[in-house]
Amino acid sequence: MDEVNFLKFIVENIVSNKEAVNIAKTEDELGTLLTLSVDKADMWSIIGKWWNNINSIRSLLRLYWVKKNKRINLKVLD
Repeated sequence: MDEVNFLKFIVENIVSNKEAVNIAKTEDELGTLLTLSVDKADMWSIIGKWWNNINSIRSLLRLYWVKKNKRINLKVLD
């Protein structure tokens, strides 16, 4: 499973509008950047109170790819 499918699996189980989940992947010399966009109504489900949900998702992504010695970051668009 690649990082896009892993992130999609996590996000689709949190949001109510699964069709609005879009993930773009960009790679450069610093690592991989995943850009996530969801429906505006689901934004608070992703971010969470005091940013707890999005920080947990970022931690899961980093742990998932630490064995491959890759660097990965997540950006959420409004």
